[in-house]
Amino acid sequence: MEVFFLDLVNLSITASWLILAVLLMRLVFRKAPRRIFCILWGLVGLRLLCPFSLESALSLIPSAQPLPHEILYAASPEIHSGIGTVDRLVNPILSGALSPAPGDSVNPAQVWSFVLSRLWAVGAALILLYGIIRYLLLKRRVATATLLRDNIKQSERVDSPFVLGIFRPTIYLPYSLAEADRDHVIAHERAHIRRKDHWWKLLGFVLLAVYWFHPLIWVANGLLCRDMELACDERVIRGLEKEERRAYAEALLRCAARRQGIAACPLAFGEIGVKHRIKNVMEYQKPAKWVTLLAITAAAAAVLCLMTVPKNEYYTVVPPVSPEDVLIDPAPDTSEILPEEDSDSEKTSSQHPVQTVGGTGSRHSSGHHVDAHH
Repeated sequence: MEVFFLDLVNLSITASWLILAVLLMRLVFRKAPRRIFCILWGLVGLRLLCPFSLESALSLIPSAQPLPHEILYAASPEIHSGIGTVDRLVNPILSGALSPAPGDSVNPAQVWSFVLSRLWAVGAALILLYGIIRYLLLKRRVATATLLRDNIKQSERVDSPFVLGIFRPTIYLPYSLAEADRDHVIAHERAHIRRKDHWWKLLGFVLLAVYWFHPLIWVANGLLCRDMELACDERVIRGLEKEERRAYAEALLRCAARRQGIAACPLAFGEIGVKHRIKNVMEYQKPAKWVTLLAITAAAAAVLCLMTVPKNEYYTVVPPVSPEDVLIDPAPDTSEILPEEDSDSEKTSSQHPVQTVGGTGSRHSSGHHVDAHH
């Protein structure tokens, strides 16, 4: 589990660069269609889901594996952030804190990874459990809802409209909803269903549960929900006149008066960010083509540069070699190439300690000499 958790941390770090790029584009291209940002948030989700990366010479990611697996076992743990200044600042501190002392039986990095990975698992399980419980409670709350038409139901136990369901999404309306507001509300909720937002919100919640330790993932999930609401608003009001847009905005305001119960369920669509949405509805103008084109170009560049990794970026650590694995070539046999020694040289050499093969037999049997220092 420690290695799996380390992979999740690496994925969250690499995805952070794309999240920051989307945040910057949201500030720069305020007038761009919100569906562009919804697509970008979807690509962030894809980056978090995919354990593999494509290589590109245009990649701006400093490192695809800032925390290498070897950090768990290395005698001197180091990160590879791809940013020299960060490495020079962090690695000495990391090595001093996590390097095992002589005689230690356990590497401190392994202890910390064990603790943190279990803490992560508990946190993810609690968040998923919370979402499931809230979903089941809300389903039980609207169990007595009556069918209005198609997939639209009314209930006296809800205060604001919302969409609930995964495979068969249903629109729930309060009985107190004014007749004048009903058409606008239904048009908005149907836009959610056509865009498959209930699937995107489920995916966002699951990723939030998995990457709960990363603050930027919480920011991304919140902005994803907000951009989905704005994209649905734009889809509904695209062909409306100013007075119709005003009526639509008033319907939003009335529906948002009481929405606490729906907001507590992470898998239901309620009315969020109403103040900003009303302002956006009343000031809506069809985006200029050049703004849309520029935003699409910037989004494509961000995907190309921040969803890929540099070529040949991965690190490989060669395992240490034990002395037993080192092969030393034996001394070459020179008996066949040396000239035949005369009797005097034999007498002289016999005075020195030698090692013979095959005992004290003939000269041929003792021809393989090994120096004593070998």
